[in-house]
Amino acid sequence: MSSFQIRVPATSANLGPGFDSIGIALSKHVTMDCEPADEWFFSVPEKDQPYIPSGEENLVHKTALYTANLYRFESLPPHHVEMTNDVPIARGLGSSSTAVVGGIELANHILDLQLSKYEKLKIACEIEGHPDNVAPAIYGGIMVSSYDGDNLDFVRFEKGLDELTWLAVIPDFHLETEKARELLPTEMSYKHAVHASGTANVLVAALAEQNWALAGKMMTRDQWHQPYRKNLITGFDEVETTVLGAGSLGMYISGAGPTMIALFDQLSAQQLDQLTTSLSDYKIEALSVNIQGAETISSHLQAN
Repeated sequence: MSSFQIRVPATSANLGPGFDSIGIALSKHVTMDCEPADEWFFSVPEKDQPYIPSGEENLVHKTALYTANLYRFESLPPHHVEMTNDVPIARGLGSSSTAVVGGIELANHILDLQLSKYEKLKIACEIEGHPDNVAPAIYGGIMVSSYDGDNLDFVRFEKGLDELTWLAVIPDFHLETEKARELLPTEMSYKHAVHASGTANVLVAALAEQNWALAGKMMTRDQWHQPYRKNLITGFDEVETTVLGAGSLGMYISGAGPTMIALFDQLSAQQLDQLTTSLSDYKIEALSVNIQGAETISSHLQAN
């Protein structure tokens, strides 16, 4: 079997009130250059080596093996996987989902399973438990998804998204999803839940109508998780004040955090420079939407 390349986009989940159900694919990627080998080995960038195993315990391999087992394959032919990681670990940009989706792509290509995107997403949801990150990682664009363990349904948006900038404000620390979930309430009053659900409904309608100003407003009004999680992010209020003052339509915590995403319908190079200076304690990246989702490119296509 010849070499091949897998590219999986970063993702940003929730978009505020779309808790565990809405996500967007963004213009950062994990790239995996794969070729047959005598044993499994994942060549990981030095900065990520403390967090990403190089052997068969790597989440990419574990997911690939899980996928293979679903289709009655007991093992996978070993490969050397050179990982180029543009997605920071444990920062709320879907790093674990890139591994899960990458593993499914890996098994699909090596074993020629010919899985549809829907089948890939169903497997990813079985592993992750919810679709918010894995759905856009597979399909690209914005995905609004529902998964209850059996039923999987979704709506995909892409129109008008190329006009927007998603400004990532990335703090210099990790935040594990499990720790961020521990802060969330186990119960919510009926009245409060109705209000929180209504905010999410308006967000989805605004995205569908390409009413970006209204979508940005709803991103700031989440009641499901952001009021609790923002306490883990030092400087959250100052960052929000800064980006809104620079013309952002709204800001939200990306996934479990600590990355914050500010939505802009217009962001000039001068504005970006000013924000980079004002928010010098953070890494600032102006991102666009990824429409394609995960891709596997065979070696003969790479050569063309």
